[in-house]
Amino acid sequence: MTLFQPTCLLDLKATLGEGPVWSAYDHALWFVDIKQKRVHRYDPDIGAHRTYPAPSEPGFLAPKIHGGFIVGCKTGLYDFDPITGHFTLLTHVEAGIPTNRLNDGYVDAQGRLWFGSMDDDEARPTGRLYRYDARGLKVMDEDYVITNGPAVSPDGKTLYHNDTLKKHIYAFDLDADGEITNKRLFAQLDAEGHAPPHGEGYMDGPIVDSEGNVWVGLFFGWGVNVYAPDGRLIRKVDFPVSNVTKIAFGGRDLKTVYATTAAKGLTTDDLKAQPLAGGLFSFRSDVAGQPQNAIAFL
Repeated sequence: MTLFQPTCLLDLKATLGEGPVWSAYDHALWFVDIKQKRVHRYDPDIGAHRTYPAPSEPGFLAPKIHGGFIVGCKTGLYDFDPITGHFTLLTHVEAGIPTNRLNDGYVDAQGRLWFGSMDDDEARPTGRLYRYDARGLKVMDEDYVITNGPAVSPDGKTLYHNDTLKKHIYAFDLDADGEITNKRLFAQLDAEGHAPPHGEGYMDGPIVDSEGNVWVGLFFGWGVNVYAPDGRLIRKVDFPVSNVTKIAFGGRDLKTVYATTAAKGLTTDDLKAQPLAGGLFSFRSDVAGQPQNAIAFL
């Protein structure tokens, strides 16, 4: 595996591969295909791959401290037992907005779950950012068409969240109680104008490494951008496919990067030119990621 040179591990043909999560417990990568309604597990040591059917479109997986996952599906939050493959509904979210679905998610160092919702038609600003912990479910921000993230800095004081259609990453101040304030623009695409139809692409899933750099998948952007803590673009990792959705740091040193990709939105000609679209990719990084947090209150 080469430094910053992505190679395809699994030619999945995922429609919308998303939400990679590294599990140190079983040394495996977990991720979803939203549109095919599948949860995937990949064991890099032996190349084993297993899939589980989800009850509705799964947007993210969040590991629990005592094992298993919480999965955010279109219809709500589910407790997922990988041993049995069984999903148990915990709570509905936005039952009154049937055109919405849950999208990306994150667990912070205090074991709180953060996730977003979005308009599945990608047109109306009905998406919200939520926090879910022992106090219950709380709306933290709103007025998004497509939410992605969030992710948190190593010191736990800055939360990043993406407005995908606006091509913006926002930063918030995050306090010890899980409250966010001082929303501000952290980074953006197409700031100087780029050729249509997609310009530099769209900000998809973010993650923060151990040095505080923000890595973001680029949908229609052919890679992953890496931003320094001050918002400067310091690297782009180029991919052979256009729709990179999110990365996760894994392996024993947290320097193996896994990336999910998508075939969604590609034409027949696009797919001929990008035969690995929807595959699971990997490359090595010279910077380690942060360890994956687990939900502590369920």
